[in-house]
Amino acid sequence: MALSCRDTLRLIFHKLTIADLARASCVCRVWNSVATEDDLVVANFTAPWRIKKLVGRPVSGSFWRDNGIWKFAISHRISRGDSVTSLAVKYSVQVMDIKRLNNMMSDHGIYSRDRLLIPISNPEILANTTCYIELDKYAKREVAVLYLEGGPKREQPVSGMNQLSNLSADGKKRLIDSLRRSMQVDDGTALYYLAIAEGDPRSALSEFSADLRWERQTGLN
Repeated sequence: MALSCRDTLRLIFHKLTIADLARASCVCRVWNSVATEDDLVVANFTAPWRIKKLVGRPVSGSFWRDNGIWKFAISHRISRGDSVTSLAVKYSVQVMDIKRLNNMMSDHGIYSRDRLLIPISNPEILANTTCYIELDKYAKREVAVLYLEGGPKREQPVSGMNQLSNLSADGKKRLIDSLRRSMQVDDGTALYYLAIAEGDPRSALSEFSADLRWERQTGLN
């Protein structure tokens, strides 16, 4: 019989890795209700990196499935004279890692953006910091972003779902179900594309189709 004392479960679950916490949530209803508590999930997600605070909520629950260093990035505001190569040298990372994280086909992609996400090369930089969960429209991924100077702009949303906030729960579910069937993907993927399209289902389908074409061109399919 599974242990059912909630206080005891919290003490045990607090020591688990984020992957083991996800497994624990599948044992029974009581374990699931404890293992999916927001404060516990956030604490276990940030614990290995000693992050002081994590701001925002992810669009998709799949964000919490792992907390590898690749889930974090530095926000670098583009300025005159910046290049992918110079930023790689500055932050001690590989050029290809910057391009891969930012979904860039070439170095010229830097000129159409206000910022680049920089991979974390030294995990110690995350200690005692505040990170912001953001859905980057260019990188097309959710990342916990570290700002070395200040924080995100006020007008920059931490989540990509602002346009859906006026929909009822049933309305949002119907919209996601419709996209899921059209794309032939799971709920998380449909929700992700809806988020980067700022709630516009047509734009979500266009983004999805563009990604499929890109995968075919690059031989990823």
